Amino acid sequence: MDTGVKEVELRELWRRYKDGGDEGARERLVVAYSPMVKFVAGRLGAGLPSHVEDADLISYGLVGLIGAIERFEPERGIKFETFAMTRIRGAIIDELRSLDWVPRSVRSRAREIEATQAKLEHELQRAPSEAELAAKLNMTEEELQAALLEIANSSVYALDELWTVSDSSGDKVSLLDTIADEGAADPQEALATTEVKDRLTEAIGSLPEREQLVVALYYYENLTLREIGEVLGVTESRVSQLHTKAVMRLKSHLQQG
Repeated sequence: MDTGVKEVELRELWRRYKDGGDEGARERLVVAYSPMVKFVAGRLGAGLPSHVEDADLISYGLVGLIGAIERFEPERGIKFETFAMTRIRGAIIDELRSLDWVPRSVRSRAREIEATQAKLEHELQRAPSEAELAAKLNMTEEELQAALLEIANSSVYALDELWTVSDSSGDKVSLLDTIADEGAADPQEALATTEVKDRLTEAIGSLPEREQLVVALYYYENLTLREIGEVLGVTESRVSQLHTKAVMRLKSHLQQG
């Protein structure tokens, strides 16, 4: 993501902050990378209830950005944007969860749908259709779709939350953060990373084709739900339902492994 600051300037700011503890350089790094906070907040906020203010999400994300700048180790060879995105998103999600604004009934319905979907997949040895899932839940397909949309509008699931590990400080970090510096590779860590990537790839491959496409367009192509709807020829609400189902399936698949 373009920070509007030249790479050579950023390197000098990192050097001044990390080597000399220059707080002025730290503040300039926060300003330089702040567009990432707005980007992440915008993506997370798109599916949240209207009473959740964008300004609040940005405020939560800035806390994550500052923490990322303080913890980042340039010598590891990991791109800062990759390192920071996870922490910005995590800071926003942690704060939202601490507010506990999701109704208990929605949480309960999400767990019920997730458990029923996993049970049907085990019984059928394939992903159940919406008709089969609705029948098992004693709901109509319309009621199931409405429930999925309500869950989607109350959820802060992200794909990189489906598999996290703890670093040496106890922080939860994503798979991307476990990739070792090529100059100092740890064979055991590399093996574990490959294993996790293989499991996530397998889990995504087990999704129905349309859900695979939603995951790919949303997480890898960075399209919004509205833009994905235009690609698929369906409404934004329908894309939101498909995304919710995909995340539920992936979570269940990885937990079973």
